[in-house]
Amino acid sequence: MRFPNTISYIRGLALAVKSAAMKHWVKYFGLPALIAAAALAGCSTNPITGRSQLMIVSEDMAVSQSAAAYSQMMGQLGKKKQVEADSPRVQKVREITDKLIVHAIRFRPDAANWKWEVQVINDPKTVNAFCMAGGKMAIYSGMWDQLKATDDEIAQVMGHEISHALASHTRERMSVAYGTGAVTTIAAIALGAGDQAAQLMQQAAIVAIQLPNSRESEAEADQIGIELAARAGYDPKSAVTLWEKMGKLGGTPPEFLSTHPSPEHRAARLKELGEKMQPFYLEARANPVAAPRFVNATEAVNERVIRKPIEGANERVIKPGEMTR
Repeated sequence: MRFPNTISYIRGLALAVKSAAMKHWVKYFGLPALIAAAALAGCSTNPITGRSQLMIVSEDMAVSQSAAAYSQMMGQLGKKKQVEADSPRVQKVREITDKLIVHAIRFRPDAANWKWEVQVINDPKTVNAFCMAGGKMAIYSGMWDQLKATDDEIAQVMGHEISHALASHTRERMSVAYGTGAVTTIAAIALGAGDQAAQLMQQAAIVAIQLPNSRESEAEADQIGIELAARAGYDPKSAVTLWEKMGKLGGTPPEFLSTHPSPEHRAARLKELGEKMQPFYLEARANPVAAPRFVNATEAVNERVIRKPIEGANERVIKPGEMTR
């Protein structure tokens, strides 16, 4: 079951809390316990990974509120002159991302309707990147200034982030963030403090890109992302060199590692995955295909040339238990 309108759902719970019958149960079990029980109804199985995920936040709500939060974030950074304009680096990131999106859509066809956007944030000290629900992305200049990342390594970063969105990890984290705040919000609504639900949703979108991913989510994004990059013509071996560079940074660990915890034996796993992806990479290099414009595009989606979905993708990409080896 998925809630078609999360804000309406929260309002409904608040009204229920106000009712005479529910007051008894709130007093007996406590509001957090009742919220947790209600959240169980929001669990669903991801069609790409086969894993059960908490999905209190609906897909439409996650996409729309992520877009609103992203617009606000980029607006604030723009006032500080931290959003790079059409520099060669920005053009290269867009080129790389467009190539990745071609194959992302083959994994998840509904992503063709996302309004993809990517920005380069001028912050040399920050090594990080993210992709919100609906394809709103950013990468920080520290990736080049601190890591000296190659194009292939940037493709691994962006492929990994796109994979989080494809596998609904960002929506899952929004649900966690929203569910945590919902306890306070429902109580406030029940006590007549006003409707805070819409504001909380945008806050959840921001928190979702700041919360650490689970190791399971990281492993899923590693596998999907390295295949996206290989099919787009970027060397799978660069996934290993990227993480080696991350690990060698001195001082405080990069922000990317704080939000992307490393699964056990990650380097070995990436090397193994890279070897499996090598045929896709060699095929892409031998037969390069120009990618249509997706990021920061204004043209209608139906004007783009979308390739057919990858055959058997949902059955092959992730298999439950495969990541725990």
